[in-house]
Amino acid sequence: MPGVTHDDAPLLADLMPWSVAPPRLGRGWPTAPDAASLKARWDALMKAEGADREVLLGPTRSRTTHSAVAQLPGQSSGTGRLARESGPCPEPVRVLRAPFDEQWLIPDHRLIDAARPELWRVADERQAFVVEQTAVPDSSGPVLLAASVLPLTAGRGGRLRPLFRRPGGLEPNLVPGLLDHLSTRLDHSPDPLDVLAWTVAVARHSRNGCAVPLTADTEVWERGVELGRQTLWLMRRDGERPKLPGGRRPYVRAPLPARPLELHYDRAEESLYLDEGRISPVPPAAWDFEVGGVRVLEQWFAARTEPAQPGTLESIRPARWPQAWTSELLELVTVLALLAELRPRRGELTIESPITQAELRKAGVLPVPEAARRPASVLDHHEEGPEGQFALL
Repeated sequence: MPGVTHDDAPLLADLMPWSVAPPRLGRGWPTAPDAASLKARWDALMKAEGADREVLLGPTRSRTTHSAVAQLPGQSSGTGRLARESGPCPEPVRVLRAPFDEQWLIPDHRLIDAARPELWRVADERQAFVVEQTAVPDSSGPVLLAASVLPLTAGRGGRLRPLFRRPGGLEPNLVPGLLDHLSTRLDHSPDPLDVLAWTVAVARHSRNGCAVPLTADTEVWERGVELGRQTLWLMRRDGERPKLPGGRRPYVRAPLPARPLELHYDRAEESLYLDEGRISPVPPAAWDFEVGGVRVLEQWFAARTEPAQPGTLESIRPARWPQAWTSELLELVTVLALLAELRPRRGELTIESPITQAELRKAGVLPVPEAARRPASVLDHHEEGPEGQFALL
């Protein structure tokens, strides 16, 4: 990307200053690719008593069946000790469990070692989360992912950055003064989603962290924002479902088995095999699509087929491959293929009239005010604390 070096480009950590480490579950069973399995796992936990319930939970230093834990913001799970719990399973919610892999989570704070309540307070239909990825040599994978649901993952040492600091799409998580400075330099007023789209389109790994080259060239900006908005649409998958042109759409050509065990790709015939089941056409670019050096399709398949230890809650799972997973797989192939087609356009973006760190410092946008790196105070209602007490924040 000629015109600006990564050393001159502003850093994501400064442009979107509030960041949070991803939630840490501490145990795998509260998440699953299907909601029904989670409810069955909860029921199994409720039927167990005493030490058996403790073993099934998977105790850690942060959580046991006797931990006193506040309610997750926006959720309605219980706050009594899990050892005494007997109620129904809290309604599972969608989360991003791994890159491009939306799964389900039991949103119960008693099951999660480090839930990051500040993220739950701002997670709503207006929110978008930016997920940093690990730099991998010779990898063409994305530097940033974006999600509409709460991510549970980031690259090694990566952070989650909400686009908004308050619910309802209020108070963008952008360094104060950035939008005004861009409005002056671009001679029009970009909104927060424009800045997010540009960021996703141009972000690059640098020795100082994730760099986001900025431009004062209106034409280049508009092309970058358009590219970024297409990328966001594919990554967030919260609007019209993406489709490949006719003749290139993947279909099930041979029925998938009840419990596939192996995933194999035939590059010559552009076919994806789940044992003897076959899906095609699957473009090589979709099969080769990596995040953090890991093939997305392989990771997605493994999350649904790797054996679990018998007797654990993780072992409670569908007896047969659900039809919904086939539909999700076909859509995932489509998303990865379309994202791969956008890659050449990223390379064509030449940053003219760069807006550098030095310029932002001179304009008073940088350095970042310390308050911008802290979460906003968003509490406008009582949150239930341990044992039904109101949390005092």
